[in-house]
Amino acid sequence: MIQTSNFRPKFFTSIRHYNKSLFVSDLMAGAIVGIVALPLAIAFAIASGVSPEKGIITAVIAGFIISFLGGSKVQIGGPTGAFIVIVYGIVQEYGFHGLAIATFMAGVLLILMGVFRLGTVIKFIPYPIIVGFTAGIAMTIFTTQMADVLGLDLASEEVPGDFIGKWMVYIRHMDSINGWNVLTSLLSIGIILLTPRLLRKIPGSLMAILIVTLVVWVLGNYCGITGIDTIGTRFTLVSSLPEVVIPSIDWKAIQELFPIAVTIAILGAIESLLSAQVADGLIGDRHHSNTELIALGVANMCTPLFGGIPATGAIARTMTNINNGGHTPVAGIVHSVVLLLILLLLMPLAQYIPMACLAGVLVVVSYNMSGWRSFRELLKGSKSDVAVLLITFFLTVIFDLTIAIEMGLLIACVSFIGRVMKTTEISVIKDEIKPCEETDLYMDSEETIAVPDGVEVYEINGPYFFGIATQFEEVMAELGDKPLVRIIRMRRVPFIDSTGVNNLSSLCRMSHKEGIRIVLSGVNENVHATLHNSGFYSLLNEENICPHINAALKRAQNIINSEQ
Repeated sequence: MIQTSNFRPKFFTSIRHYNKSLFVSDLMAGAIVGIVALPLAIAFAIASGVSPEKGIITAVIAGFIISFLGGSKVQIGGPTGAFIVIVYGIVQEYGFHGLAIATFMAGVLLILMGVFRLGTVIKFIPYPIIVGFTAGIAMTIFTTQMADVLGLDLASEEVPGDFIGKWMVYIRHMDSINGWNVLTSLLSIGIILLTPRLLRKIPGSLMAILIVTLVVWVLGNYCGITGIDTIGTRFTLVSSLPEVVIPSIDWKAIQELFPIAVTIAILGAIESLLSAQVADGLIGDRHHSNTELIALGVANMCTPLFGGIPATGAIARTMTNINNGGHTPVAGIVHSVVLLLILLLLMPLAQYIPMACLAGVLVVVSYNMSGWRSFRELLKGSKSDVAVLLITFFLTVIFDLTIAIEMGLLIACVSFIGRVMKTTEISVIKDEIKPCEETDLYMDSEETIAVPDGVEVYEINGPYFFGIATQFEEVMAELGDKPLVRIIRMRRVPFIDSTGVNNLSSLCRMSHKEGIRIVLSGVNENVHATLHNSGFYSLLNEENICPHINAALKRAQNIINSEQ
């Protein structure tokens, strides 16, 4: 059962004080976003290896659900460029049926992530990983569009899904470059770049499609130039909503597609929550991350039933919504309605859109997605961050996103553990303790306090976890002596994990065999609870657990006196 604290759609709180003025603003913003989303939805679908209407269907269904159930006031959902690489690979290997299963499973995972409150955890994925795989995806999208940009004749050879394989095929067919396609792509890119300077309210991608489509139509019908491929020459367009088809899921399909579903879920969660976070800064609001994940999960469970592809929050469309006056989730719902009307009434006109024009749109998308400035800045950072960045980038480009995310997280975790290990210090005190600030040493004067003969004080400064658990043993092995009492001073240990508890338990058992008594000093509440729950205190008498160093030293002296 979904907890109400995890699921708080912004739609229902926004309409409590809704009025005509807000509706007019949302209506205008939603209509503009719907028009902006049209060419992107078509381009993303085709680049993903599916028919154009599937992109629009995804934008309609996912856009409505994410706005209606989501945790952000202005988030716009739909297909995005980030999924092109994944979707294309799934379609090539498993077909659209496999894509539907993977998307559905990703939806389930996203709902579970929201239910178990993992929305905030996703935000802690290291920045170099995000920049690395985003740049890698951008490079891959750029590569997938080169065939249409150059107008290469690849009918005689199947284009592989991997980066290197694609470029090898392109190089073999460079003699078939179509100059008209190149000019069409360049014209599209030029219009997209110039439009914001001339017409700020109209998206460049829409202007490019309208103008270039008209130019190509005129060239084809009045100038005899017919060598420019259009959507209609490659796809049969359907201008209606498909019937609901529930994919048949078996255990073998789950096993094969589960890793891909995890990648879709993680990537969708990252992109959606980052988009919502950026939007928060612009509208002065705070989104509900777990609600957003649940809504995203529902959307990805529904879209494959209607023949759609994976969807997430789209930052470019969300920014368009904000910039054009969108205030509530109603704008996102209007955007879905506009796209639905276009699908039902105007879809046949999409057959005249040149493929080279869509390729030009995606080249600009890949450039904007690349984040090359952030990439360049990270290259000036620490060696570990540079390693994570470059490995994630190259694995994304050369292999796939699943491997890139897994390896990037692994390297980042190892790097983080190494840094934390450097912050934990273990020191040994044999002679005297000097009073200082923020200590558990209580004295009336500033004089030092002597450590009794036969007593050693081990100070642990930092977290006691698996990364440094053996370091304690190494320190004692280097000393080589056997005191009567070992005081383990833990006042600056913020937490201890199961490996640390096990190491500490082994130390107590080993010391007991050697006739050495263990006394703990200054254990905080969190560490105390962990030790208590693990049963560690059964190894020590209660009087050997002291609140501060004074009591620990006194207890050590009593032990020595009793054994003499």
